Amino acid sequence: MKHWRIELDENGIALITFDMADSKVNTLGLETLDELRAIVGRVRSDDAIKGVIIASAKPDHFCAGGDVGDIRQFAGPAEPGREAETLAADLERMTRDMQIFRGLETSGKPVACAIEGAALGGGAELIMSCHYRVAADGKAVTIALPEGSLGIMPGGGGTQRLPRLVGIRDALPMLLQGVNKSAAEAREIGLVDEVVPEGDTIEHARRWIRETGDPVQPWDKKGFKTPGGGPYVQANSEALTVAAAISRKAHFGNLRAQESILSAVYEGTQVPFDVALGIEMRLFVQLVRTPQALAIMRTQFLSMREIKSGANRPDGFSKRTYRKAGVLGAGLMGAGIALVQAQAGIVTILIDRTQEAAEKGKAYAVKSLGKSVQRGRMTQDAADEILSRIVPTTDYALLEGAEIVVEAVFEDRDVKAEVTRLAEAHLGPDAIMASNTSTLPITGLASASVRPVNFIGLHFFSPVERMDLVEIIRGEATSDATLAAAFDYIAMIRKTPIVVQDSRGFYTSRTITRYLDEPCEMLVEGISPAIIENVGQMTGMPVGPLSLPDAIGLELGLHVLKQTRRDLGDAYQPSATDKVLEMMVDKHGRLGRRNGKGFYDYSADGKDKTLWPGLSELAQLTLTDAFDDKVKDDLKKRLLYRMSLEAAKCMEEGVISDPREADVGATLGFGFPKWTGGPISLIEQVGVAKFVEECDDLAERYGERFRPGEMLRSMAQNNTTFY
Repeated sequence: MKHWRIELDENGIALITFDMADSKVNTLGLETLDELRAIVGRVRSDDAIKGVIIASAKPDHFCAGGDVGDIRQFAGPAEPGREAETLAADLERMTRDMQIFRGLETSGKPVACAIEGAALGGGAELIMSCHYRVAADGKAVTIALPEGSLGIMPGGGGTQRLPRLVGIRDALPMLLQGVNKSAAEAREIGLVDEVVPEGDTIEHARRWIRETGDPVQPWDKKGFKTPGGGPYVQANSEALTVAAAISRKAHFGNLRAQESILSAVYEGTQVPFDVALGIEMRLFVQLVRTPQALAIMRTQFLSMREIKSGANRPDGFSKRTYRKAGVLGAGLMGAGIALVQAQAGIVTILIDRTQEAAEKGKAYAVKSLGKSVQRGRMTQDAADEILSRIVPTTDYALLEGAEIVVEAVFEDRDVKAEVTRLAEAHLGPDAIMASNTSTLPITGLASASVRPVNFIGLHFFSPVERMDLVEIIRGEATSDATLAAAFDYIAMIRKTPIVVQDSRGFYTSRTITRYLDEPCEMLVEGISPAIIENVGQMTGMPVGPLSLPDAIGLELGLHVLKQTRRDLGDAYQPSATDKVLEMMVDKHGRLGRRNGKGFYDYSADGKDKTLWPGLSELAQLTLTDAFDDKVKDDLKKRLLYRMSLEAAKCMEEGVISDPREADVGATLGFGFPKWTGGPISLIEQVGVAKFVEECDDLAERYGERFRPGEMLRSMAQNNTTFY
């Protein structure tokens, strides 16, 4: 066996240890399941085996779930005319694989599991197929079924075993929202049977087999009833209704997986267990055959993994490590960058114009780490060690020996040029100079550098310590060696990189700007601000399109707009955004949440907000109350398609060249709805030809901004796709 070990003791108890080769974690893929199938066959047929313990050799990991790469092989729509045939074949294959768990629990031998780490997704389904579950009382133990919150669903019996173990009410949050359970929490609801000190799980599992060893699952015993009753018991009926409402509020009906899970629980808990497994399997296969599931799995799992592993890092350059770095500017962004660098073990020189400002930047890290200490996530000693690596100062000479310096000052070319010159005076010839700009072209900023080949853009997102994406912007002179070094730096601070060629606004800023531009068009058309906000959230965006610019700052948006207007001159094309922002900022001094007034009026403590009535001066309202689904879908398309069109335009112009990076960058960088898989995947979900047709229709009704570019038209005509 490549991935499993079997050790039989003198009492006939087989210790089966999961230790996936060449991997830090265990996953259930084609190879590991094939081997497990053989093991289950031996357990069932070998009379020498009297009982079984399943454990993991991975520190802190029991099993991370199914290998999405293997599921991906049969995901997505079938060829036209072969839908029924393909569905039947996939059902047969998946049923065969999932019968492994069923074969284990009906082997006639008592099966226990020793849980010393995280059991997620398929890992949680594996432990539920055991007759007895022993969990270690440690922070590493987490049991969760996250599939539903990610847009897919359990396919290994999770929707059927979990309600039969803990009851429908306790099962629903885990299945729909991906709620994690610690060992103690799992014990409380009946998901595990025993919680013991770390390192003792195997021995306690042995004891149970020797002393009790019941080899029959509760649902296989005569007279079994689901704890708390079935779906028609009033409390459960109410729980299912509430769960559906919560799902609707959270996802606005965009995630098909939520409906599939609810159906599986509702239908499956009314029938015998083997019939219930068949219901789950059919729903699972139907779901993964949808374009939505394909897009979600591709972006959230496969593309994310490939990009994090450096798929687009230039070849031929040795990996660089960083011991000392500088950050110029101790504001919100600079302070966040300093924190993540220090957390990665990098000594960070944090520079600002005054010592007070620099100290304030370090205080941000003190506050952030203090919260982690209070919540028990780290010790005070660990926090103090991180803080010792942040050196607040005004002295650029302390940058001596730094391998990288990240400039994070105000979006002004002259200011950025000045700090670049001051920093480079103290840097070695191989040091990287990076600018954390969100809009200003890197090639122009690099003109202030004495080594433009070593100059690169690193666009972080706020708050830096929580946002996973870093946009790497390559200037005209940036070398491959510098690009490779940037990949290594981002890997060291545990972020996800995407590579963007130099252009105004780069990729993410260009794309998210359309989420402000189109609502401005709607405002001047007379569409109610409340409708615009609500429809924005119905798309699956994390915040409404009028709330987002308030949070970012309207004066920043106007500053960028005016800078662009100056730079482009006669080529600049004004839009409704100009009219709206100039009215808001220049005429009324409404800067956003920062001064308590933007598109919203904010209470003194910032907790409450109401839409500003003055927005009515932009246009006479034409859409203010109830409207049908057609109008709603039209408004949703206007918001989503504007962003997708901009993403496609960036691909056409070569601003971003990899559709994986386009989708991952949009979902991580500004919360493009995960149910779509990203703006490029949304185009493919719709179908390129249909997307072009619908955009042409929008262009006829709302303006040329919706007109697709030549690349999309060519793809539609030639029936080609991005992936």
